[in-house]
Amino acid sequence: MAANNAQEISEADIDPSVAPLFQPIRIKSLELKNRIVMPAMGHGKARGGVLGPSFHRYYQMRAEAGTSLLIGEASAIGDPVAPVEPDQTHFHSLWPLTDWKQIAKVVHEAGAKIIPQLWHVGMIRKARSWPFYHLPSRGPSGLYITPTDGTPMKEPVQQSEPMTQADIDDVIAIYGQGAEDAKRLGFDGLEIHAAHGYLIDQFFWHVTNRRTDGYGGKTLRERSRFAAEVVKECRRRTGPDFPIFFRYSQWKIQDYGARLAETPQELAGLVETLVDAGVDCFHASTRRFWEPEFEGSDMNLAGWTKKISGLPTITVGSISLDKELVPYTIRRQVKDEKAKLTTITNLNRLMEMFNRGDFDMIGVGRAMLSNPDWTRLVRAGRLDMLQAYDADSLAKSTDFPDLAAPPSRGH
Repeated sequence: MAANNAQEISEADIDPSVAPLFQPIRIKSLELKNRIVMPAMGHGKARGGVLGPSFHRYYQMRAEAGTSLLIGEASAIGDPVAPVEPDQTHFHSLWPLTDWKQIAKVVHEAGAKIIPQLWHVGMIRKARSWPFYHLPSRGPSGLYITPTDGTPMKEPVQQSEPMTQADIDDVIAIYGQGAEDAKRLGFDGLEIHAAHGYLIDQFFWHVTNRRTDGYGGKTLRERSRFAAEVVKECRRRTGPDFPIFFRYSQWKIQDYGARLAETPQELAGLVETLVDAGVDCFHASTRRFWEPEFEGSDMNLAGWTKKISGLPTITVGSISLDKELVPYTIRRQVKDEKAKLTTITNLNRLMEMFNRGDFDMIGVGRAMLSNPDWTRLVRAGRLDMLQAYDADSLAKSTDFPDLAAPPSRGH
C-alpha cells in the first residue's frame, strides 16, 4: 500500500487539475472539507455483527489521509432476516452499536465525517437459511433470483409469501430505529442502501415487484412508495437537519444490464418521489462513471439525478482504476486471465464532468482499498504512487496482524 510513501508529501501540495475536488460543501448540518467520499464496501468479517479493532484502523487511515466523508460498510438493520449471511456487520443491538460508536469517534478524531449505511438484503437471503431457519426471507413479492455468475439472469422463483402490510410497517419502523440510533451515537448523517437488487430495490424493480396494491404498479413512481415511506420514517426519527443520503442504481447483482428507467422521464418518477420524502443527497451507483445513462446526452446517472432533483449527488464507479476486474464474488469462480481488462484515462474525464457541474462529490471505493492515502496522493498529483488494485485488496485492507479479532457476542 502507498501509505508510507505518502507521508512524505506536504499537506500544502495540491495539483491544480484536481483543486476543485478540495473545495468544501455543506449538506444540511454536515460540513465536508472536500468532495471525496469513501463508499461502503462489505468485507464479511464481522463476528456477531461486530467489526472490531482492525476496522477502527481501516477507517482511521482513510480519514487521516484527508478523505472528507466515510460511509460505513453496509450494515444490517434490526430485522433477523436483513443480512444475507452471519458475518456481515449489524447496525442494531448493544455490541455492534457500541463498536460503531467507537469507529465514529476514531474517524472524528482523525478529522473526517462518517455516516452508516442501513441495509436489508430482502430476497437475496435464501429463505430459511442459517441461523434463522424458521424465518422466511422478506421481499415485495417473495421472488428470489440467483445472483449472476456471468450467465443470463434466471427467472424469479417463488420462495416466500409477499410481504404483508404488517411486514412492511415493521421493516419501515426498523429502518427508523436505525436512523434514530445513528443520530444518538453521534454520526453525521445516514445512508439508505437502496441499490443493487436488495430489498428497497426489489420494490423498485418490476421483475421482483409484482404487487397489485399501493406498493406495486406499472410505473417506477408507483413502485417508489415503500422507499419514500422508509425515508419519511428516518426523517421523522432524526429531525429536519440530519442529512439523509440515498444510494440507488440501475444495475443489480442479479443482472448487470438491468434498468429501472429507460428515459429521464421515468427516472424523474423515482427521484422526485424521494426528494419529496426527504432525501438530501443521492449516491448514484454505476460500475463505470464515464458511461452515459441515456441516449442523446453524455451525462451519467449522477448527472441526470442532479439535473432532475436539484440536490447534491455522488458519482462512483472505477474512479482512477486502469482496469476493470470482474467482481470479487465472481472472480473466485474464474481464472484471473479471464478477467476483462479495459484501459481508461486517469482523472481527466472525471474532472471534466465534475467541473461542468454533473455531480458534487466522488466516491472512491476499490482504489481506496489498495491506497488508504488515495486522497492525499491525488491532492498532490502523485498518481504515479497509486498502487494497483486487485481483487485481494478487499481482504488485505483490514489485515493488521497486531490487532486481535473481536470476540463473538451473538445477535
